[in-house]
Amino acid sequence: MKSSSFVVSFCALISLSGAVSAAPSEQDAAAPASAAKGNMLVAADGARLAPVYRLSADGSPQIILDGKLVTVPAGTLSMASGRLTTSLTKREVLALH
Repeated sequence: MKSSSFVVSFCALISLSGAVSAAPSEQDAAAPASAAKGNMLVAADGARLAPVYRLSADGSPQIILDGKLVTVPAGTLSMASGRLTTSLTKREVLALH
């Protein structure tokens, strides 16, 4: 009887540790983000675009890309793997200007 309760307790402990270890991977998924001055903005394909130069009145980040001030819509931003990321490609960001 004691061994069966030990087995049940052990299984419960293992299932709890599995749930705890799953939490960090959920945080790596894309989550809504807000930009701050100086944050590096990354394109959808992982290419570094530019650091955030300033924020517009609605909170959209403005970057200087290829000598142009470009406002990236805040709705395209997320935090993915700890990086401020836009769902747009570099070509799409340049077309915003």
